Amino acid sequence: MALVINDRVRETSTTSGTGTLNLAGAVTGFRTFVDGIGNSNTTYYAIFEEGTNLFEIGIGTVTDAAPDTLARDTVLSNSSGNTSKITFSGGTLSVFCTMPASKTVYLDSSGNPVGAASAGFALAMAVAL
Repeated sequence: MALVINDRVRETSTTSGTGTLNLAGAVTGFRTFVDGIGNSNTTYYAIFEEGTNLFEIGIGTVTDAAPDTLARDTVLSNSSGNTSKITFSGGTLSVFCTMPASKTVYLDSSGNPVGAASAGFALAMAVAL
């Protein structure tokens, strides 16, 4: 099982509650999780319940089944401001692969690393290379 990130992976679901999502197929112009991430791999995901303010960002496992599923393994953030699974009502959910801001490393406007890689870590990596 590998952590896989890919572009243009988006499906819908109408699963309610806090459990594993049954995925309903790719949105036009996008790929399915099984196609873009792969069976039994994990990925960063976002879920947004259309017509509400409910959302969840996390790490989930993709399963090639009938229907394909996304297990909500670890919640990183949500619309409630904590790391609990959101209880979705069964409306239309937009489910997509994302890169969470909390997992991103980038350079600020001055060129300094921000995020998981501090300046010391970046220097150590540069020396190691």
